[in-house]
Amino acid sequence: MLDPFDRSITYLRVSVTDRCDLRCVYCMAEDMTFLPKADILTLEELEQLSAAFIRLGVRKIRITGGEPLVRRDVMTLFRALGSRIGAGLDELTVTTNGTQLAKYAADLCAAGVRRVNVSLDTLSPAIFTAMTRWGKIEKTLDGIFAAKAAGLAVKINTVALKGVNEQEFDALVAWCGEHGFDLCLIETMPLGDISGDRTAQYLPLSLVRSRLRQNWTLGETDYCTGGPARYYTVGETGRRIGFITPMTHNFCESCNRVRLTCTGTLYMCLGQDEAADLRPVLRSGVSDHELEAAILAAIARKPKGHDFVIDRRHRRPALARHMSVTGG
Repeated sequence: MLDPFDRSITYLRVSVTDRCDLRCVYCMAEDMTFLPKADILTLEELEQLSAAFIRLGVRKIRITGGEPLVRRDVMTLFRALGSRIGAGLDELTVTTNGTQLAKYAADLCAAGVRRVNVSLDTLSPAIFTAMTRWGKIEKTLDGIFAAKAAGLAVKINTVALKGVNEQEFDALVAWCGEHGFDLCLIETMPLGDISGDRTAQYLPLSLVRSRLRQNWTLGETDYCTGGPARYYTVGETGRRIGFITPMTHNFCESCNRVRLTCTGTLYMCLGQDEAADLRPVLRSGVSDHELEAAILAAIARKPKGHDFVIDRRHRRPALARHMSVTGG
């Protein structure tokens, strides 16, 4: 699949639910209203759509949410897609908050998953509870170490928030080095009406990287996972640290991904509202060829780049859509 700017689309992120067992302050409102179950695609329908993308050239699928592991029977989807690894699909991964990993880590590995991304914004129990509104860090840490014990490579995803966790990054680099995890820092993005002033929390990662270099040797590397992160090797630990910078550096020129929501809506760009509703197409009983044609028509409308801008005058996000809708 080639978009209008000759970028090859090989990476699909599939959100299997908008629900989550946490309420992270940068992702959700505390009093979230979730989608009615009738609007959600079945796991079989999500597999059918994913299979169409694989036939069209997608080589990597990441399962996301909300929190994907809270969806009932979600392992059936992992097993179905995992069976396609080596038969069109190269990699199946998952992004999770870790709360359910102690339960599912071994099953994920058995299904063909080899890497997991776990959201962890702090090592402080108190800050963790404040950032997630009610989470307990012990549950996420148990999940992380269960994933490691199951043989899964773990990458820690940390959203950088000014005045909230900006003093945590040195400790996270050291902790990840101690336990053999890679770390990825992410700039907060202006998505969703989550209350509060988002502009006060924005922290440019160029500043974070400069601060880290006071204590750590960050070496250039061409390592890439297929996503937007730019990686460095931490000389003192031998692990990698990545930086995802949608605000300070537009990485759209190399974008290779699209996002499918749990309702069957395909977003061609995280930072745009342009979308294609594949659910009615899927449920009309069309042939595989017709379904693929609908996907290709959507890809033909993929924009050149995102428009992430925080509206500082009115203090509102660039897009009303919550991060949990598209899974990041």
